[in-house]
Order: sequence, then C-alpha cells, then structure tokens
Amino acid sequence: MKKILVILVLIFTYFIFSSTKTMANIIPEEAIRFRVIPNSNSVEDQTIKYKVRDQLQLQLYTLLKDTKGIEDAREKITNELNNIQQNIEIILASSNYDKGYKLSFGRNYFPEKTYKGVTYDEGYYESLVVTLGAGEGDNWWCVLFPPLCLLEAEESEEVEYKFFIQELIDKYL
Repeated sequence: MKKILVILVLIFTYFIFSSTKTMANIIPEEAIRFRVIPNSNSVEDQTIKYKVRDQLQLQLYTLLKDTKGIEDAREKITNELNNIQQNIEIILASSNYDKGYKLSFGRNYFPEKTYKGVTYDEGYYESLVVTLGAGEGDNWWCVLFPPLCLLEAEESEEVEYKFFIQELIDKYL
C-alpha cells in the first residue's frame, strides 16, 4: 500500500510540474541567449544564418567551456566581441553576402515562441544577437550561458531535457 501511495504522489507531482510549461522550466533566470536572425526566409539567407550559427557556436564553445559564472561569461563575451565580429565578416565575405549585419550584446528583444510544448515569454533578455541584412527571416536561438546550446556544438547531438519524476516513473513502472 505504501508503494502505491508513493507512486501516486510521484505521478501527481509529475503532472503538476509537466503542465507548468514556462521558460523557467528550462532557462535559468541568469542566462545569456544567442540568436541569429537572417535577412529573409530565402534558401540563401537561411543557409547564411546556419553558417554564421555553426561557426560562432564553435568559437563561443571554446571561449565559454570553462566559464565559472555569469559575470565571467559576460566579461569573456565582451572581450571577444571584436573577434566575433571578424569571424562574422569572414563568413559573409566567403559566402559573397553583401547585405550587411549587426552584432549586439546586451538586452535584446525576443518574441514569444513555443518550442516542443514549452512557451518562452516575449521580452528583453541578455543576449548576443547577430542580425543579417534586414533581419526579417525566421531566427535561430539558444541559451549561450549556461552553455546549453554549446553542448550541441561540442557533441553534435540534440540536448534532451527530462524531469526527475518522469525518470523515476519510467524506471519503476
């Protein structure tokens, strides 16, 4: 009887937490986001977006992999902005991209987005944003610090988030 009661409490807790689909479930309050906004949704502009994303993820992974805290991350990113800018210019030049770009590190606007059942609130968030051309295409973004998206750059695998309660239920049921 005690085992059944524990299982029921775990199931109840799981449903309460899994139904609370907010940004707080995944993104820590003290986080730095990384966003690349393409000029448009054309194949060419989307391809450039992914080239910039891939190169900068590698550069940022190397920069932030041993970072101790958010202040350390901010300082490292700030000190690296010129190198990030040079990297973007090399990528765009090698792709014959002539629509220009803007690099912004600070508080930038993010629209509301629902991804994999989680709704991320709109608002201004600390972030590193690369806007290519007019910046009117579908963007890509992730959490730069803590390095959630940088794990993808290192491992080339999708990061999977799980609830501890769900793991217990899966294990024992």
